[in-house]
Amino acid sequence: MCTSADTPSMTPLLPGFHIGPHRVDMPLALAPMAGITDLPFRRICKRFGAGITVTEMIASRAVEFGRERTERMAEIGTDEHPVGIQIAGSDTGYIEDAARWAEQHGADFIDINMGCPVKKICKQVAGSALLKDEPRVARILAAAIAAVKVPVTLKIRTGWDAHSKNVVQIARIAEEAGVAMLTIHGRTRAQMFNGEANWEDIGLAKQAVSIPVIGNGDVVDAASALEMLRISGCDGVMVGRAAQGNPWIFAEIRAALLGQPVSPEALAHERWPVVLEHLLALHAHHGERTAGQLARKHVAWYSKGCSGSAEFRRDFQRLTEWQAQLEAAEIFFTHHETQAELLHAA
Repeated sequence: MCTSADTPSMTPLLPGFHIGPHRVDMPLALAPMAGITDLPFRRICKRFGAGITVTEMIASRAVEFGRERTERMAEIGTDEHPVGIQIAGSDTGYIEDAARWAEQHGADFIDINMGCPVKKICKQVAGSALLKDEPRVARILAAAIAAVKVPVTLKIRTGWDAHSKNVVQIARIAEEAGVAMLTIHGRTRAQMFNGEANWEDIGLAKQAVSIPVIGNGDVVDAASALEMLRISGCDGVMVGRAAQGNPWIFAEIRAALLGQPVSPEALAHERWPVVLEHLLALHAHHGERTAGQLARKHVAWYSKGCSGSAEFRRDFQRLTEWQAQLEAAEIFFTHHETQAELLHAA
């Protein structure tokens, strides 16, 4: 465990910053992830220490249709500010409309996605495909910023591939356009989610601009968060896949950033109450059918590291009734807690 996490301190490792008028004292962010970072999950991560949350990506062209699913994706909790609504697209007109729509839905800031590596997004010249067209990047950012009164932020990757990294140039374009905060995933689009994130590339962009820069990629615990900060010198940390089934990671990293003792993983007896809270929130937010579908992946993630989890995940995926899912999850997690308590007592 890192030394700074072992020695209690009253001075935070990071000073924090502003996103426009919004003060961020804890620059620890939950990454927007499609089909994952809905309101129920964001609220849990916020409670465990995330200082910034962002909705899952919303296509700018989808806004005009007013679909129930799109509206639900933009729902914001009163307890999660500052929170951003993330939009994506390549047409400045649609981006302007989507930015205004997000502002009307209560977003504290509008986050523009230019980092998504998914093929169907890139084929629309959106997401990380925009990194290949720097003039268009500038036009989209200018359009979004002119359309709203709230701050606009940007999320990118380091470039399209290893031969065309332009993270520094994009960072400068963002700052010149008036972007309030920049988040950088330390991989190229060609890497997708493979290989290692290059934290040095994040550092090059940080050195080139004066706006807050958040580092993202391969942060899986407090130690990796501190190492990413040391290498990149950035202003904050964003956690993505490592938070799936593990919202406690925010408590761990938050403690490290505050110079407090770090608990590397959640106590076993904490798991079921959080799983239950999450399941009930999914049901209330999405309705029973969608909640049941989402439960399959979230419960599977929560079970990782527990004894017998492989068999449990196999059996849980076959359940089709909501009540059966709740009962199976309760039996598994409470049994695991009991076993953990007996081992601790011994």
